[in-house]
Amino acid sequence: MLDSCVDHSRGSHRTDPVAGRGGRACAVNRLVRWLLRSHWGLALVVITANFVGVGAIFLISWAGGVFSRVGDDWHDAAWLIAIYPAFGFALGIGLAIYDRRKHLRWLDQGRKPTPEEARQLIRLPAAITVRAILIWLPGILLTVWLVDRFTEYHNTVVIGAGFILGALESAGVIYLILDRLIRPTVPIVAAVLGPTVHPSATVLVRVLVTWAVSGALPGIIVIVVLSDRTTPASDRVRAAWMFSIVALGVGMLATALLARSVATPMRAMYRALDRITRGELDVRVPVGSASEIGRLEHSVNELATTLREQAHMEDMFGKHVGSTVAERALAGSADLTGDVRTVSALFIDVTGSVRLSAEMEPVEFVHKLNRLLATVVAATEDNGGLVNKFQGDAALCIFGAPSALRDNATPALRAARRIRDEVVATGELDIGIGVARGQVFAGDVGSDTRLEFTVIGDAVNEAARLTTVAKEVQRRVLVSDAVVQAAAPAERAKWKRHKDIRLRGIPGRTRTWTDVPPPR
Repeated sequence: MLDSCVDHSRGSHRTDPVAGRGGRACAVNRLVRWLLRSHWGLALVVITANFVGVGAIFLISWAGGVFSRVGDDWHDAAWLIAIYPAFGFALGIGLAIYDRRKHLRWLDQGRKPTPEEARQLIRLPAAITVRAILIWLPGILLTVWLVDRFTEYHNTVVIGAGFILGALESAGVIYLILDRLIRPTVPIVAAVLGPTVHPSATVLVRVLVTWAVSGALPGIIVIVVLSDRTTPASDRVRAAWMFSIVALGVGMLATALLARSVATPMRAMYRALDRITRGELDVRVPVGSASEIGRLEHSVNELATTLREQAHMEDMFGKHVGSTVAERALAGSADLTGDVRTVSALFIDVTGSVRLSAEMEPVEFVHKLNRLLATVVAATEDNGGLVNKFQGDAALCIFGAPSALRDNATPALRAARRIRDEVVATGELDIGIGVARGQVFAGDVGSDTRLEFTVIGDAVNEAARLTTVAKEVQRRVLVSDAVVQAAAPAERAKWKRHKDIRLRGIPGRTRTWTDVPPPR
């Protein structure tokens, strides 16, 4: 459930998330996942942060020479001073264990969190940080009073400022660690709540807390120590040097970690978007933050999903109406309103389809018919035509609409010969093919809610009539004189006169052609 060592934008294990440091990144992720699963995980975070705060207070006191001025009875005072820190320390650990059981119970149970549990988890870093400050405050007031009452050091402003800075340092560390700790759960939370940005988890808050912990607080510590006039000059110089070095070192480390926390998801999103622009739509980046970056990660995933659905829709639309018509319809082309064009119409029909459907199992007949229609589609589209519609066991193919062709007769004749040759080669079905040429209306018919691209005209009717006669012709193909005369000379040479025939519904006699058999 908490797998964060996989580069989801590539669909494989991540080996170089940040300049080749994938191994260390995965080691950190494993530690984070262990802390999440351990009942002592949050307690260890609180312990670590409190040690940082106590360490900061100790360094402030030592660098400022406080220890040398508390007097000889400091041992007795130390026991009194240690009472509340011990109590606060135990209280913080107990509350952290309680928080772990309350807010991550769903993880132990192997289920998704409820919406309320997900919201509480997102608020957890800020909530524990604020609570840590509230636990520190009584201790600061009590300790300052005890130091002033039972020791010889009476500069309460300096000692109070030192303890406050230590408390803020501890709280800042708690926030930064917890913000990192819950990151593997963000994809699960996002699946429950959708894309969410909690005010306490924004990039701005993360930057400000990092700056406070690594730069502002050490700088203020230097100011506090230097402002204590009772501190010897040598101690003040030592304190200034020490905390300046600490600020530089911690600042560099914190800034690098912060930059990495932003750069790593940005790099994943860049790679994902780069793949999307190349047409690879099976892209998904992990949603690893409840900040604006998490919203961006979610948006990239939504973009890929939307484009994937759009591509599927276009593919299905193209299968139903033809890729050319689909592309023009989706582009909103004005050509689809319809106009009169000169086209070549190719009509194909299966001979004896009623008898075949009665003799064969329906599934077997459909399989044979689909193989025939696949041949028709390939031959038509390879020659720049459009399979306008299937009519049971027949098909109408148009050359010259909706995409105009400089010569639409030649590709229509080529397609007719290719379909006939491939059908004969399979020996599964007997067909007739008719090709005619003339002016037709090509465009949309229907209503505002349902449109269909079609062609209407004498050329279509003539092609259908020729198909019926072609079933009795040896070569199974008959074309009108207009098609042959409009074809290129090289293609025209492959056809010969058949005879003049009378077609039903068409006045006069129609001059027809059939193709020349190949030499034996």
